[in-house]
Amino acid sequence: MTERKRIIVGVAGGIAAYKAATLVRQLTEAGHTVRVVPTESALRFIGAATFEALSGNPVHTGVWDDVHEVPHVRIGQEADLVVVAPATADLLARAVSGRADDLLTATLLTARCPVLFAPAMHTEMWFHPATVDNVATLRRRGAVVLEPASGRLTGADSGAGRLPEAEEISTLANLLLERGDALPYDLAGVRVLVTAGGTREPIDPVRFIGNRSSGKQGYAMARVMAQRGAEVTLIAGNTAGLIDPAGVDVVHIGSAAQLSDAVAKHAPDAHVLVMAAAVADFRPTEVQTNKIKKSADPDAAAPVIELTRTDDVLAGAVRARTDGQLPNMRAIVGFAAETGDANGDVLFHARAKLKRKGCDLLVVNAVGENRAFEVDNNDGWLLAADGAESALEHGSKTLMASRIVDAIGAILQSGGG
Repeated sequence: MTERKRIIVGVAGGIAAYKAATLVRQLTEAGHTVRVVPTESALRFIGAATFEALSGNPVHTGVWDDVHEVPHVRIGQEADLVVVAPATADLLARAVSGRADDLLTATLLTARCPVLFAPAMHTEMWFHPATVDNVATLRRRGAVVLEPASGRLTGADSGAGRLPEAEEISTLANLLLERGDALPYDLAGVRVLVTAGGTREPIDPVRFIGNRSSGKQGYAMARVMAQRGAEVTLIAGNTAGLIDPAGVDVVHIGSAAQLSDAVAKHAPDAHVLVMAAAVADFRPTEVQTNKIKKSADPDAAAPVIELTRTDDVLAGAVRARTDGQLPNMRAIVGFAAETGDANGDVLFHARAKLKRKGCDLLVVNAVGENRAFEVDNNDGWLLAADGAESALEHGSKTLMASRIVDAIGAILQSGGG
């Protein structure tokens, strides 16, 4: 962080309130000034002292504390971002109706900064027509309402309505601060297929050929598109234990062949394909059923592993669309990790790859030590099939994802692809 931001964390009265403590810690450790504004019912689940210790700021629920400072107006006016987590069905309803009967709802009325709601409630409440209408109203007014996760709820119940993990909420909160504006909800009804992470090509039961991809950029793409309203399926290779994005269907695979099969299965239903996975170019011609043993003789020759090419999944998808096999597909996005060489620089090789692959957009990263792979920040270029080129500014991979999704949205709006 280069600039300290003022963030209000609103906490409504639900069992998921305990997760807000982790959120407050993460936002504080990121360098922000955080003030927690809970509801009275939230304090039945977690005490004010916890939030005061984590944020370093006082915690109040009513408008009658420190009246001389006019907190019910000032807190919202001075905020750079308001995050409400958890946002219960009751809190969403009160926000929609413009209530100001406690400090949190008054803050929501006076805030002119981005507002992020992270809902948490039982599945029946989330899908109730009243809640559906309230969420739509808040989004129409410019607020960002996250899609909840699916999983274990209170008691034995399970389903949609689980609060996303604190890391996911803080990631999206930081994205709003980086963008400087709200995240549009503009992809409703769009079906997206995203691939992420590296593939592993087995040599024997112990060893494999892999790469340095962490999957962070692909996960960021899936996360941003889901929160902009898309129906997202994520095909995930080796992703180093990343948290599956909320509101996303995740299919886990291992090898390039498995990824190719998964893309072939899901691509016909998709409007957008984002090939962010680092797919191996080669695999062993034969996979040994037993571990290859190291000889006790130090002069013995090392085993030779013969390689064969893997399928080019991105080029195959472009061909399938051209042949009419993907009638719904309107945008195909490729990723290229490049280095310069004696023949040309990164962009020289990227332009050649875009022409060779035939995709609509190509995201280009220059790779090297602490660049592109296994890091949280990224930069690069976005090349379009029509010849347009733009730089992707340095920032979080989530910010880069949002800029790429802006470009995808422009293609969809133009009817291209």
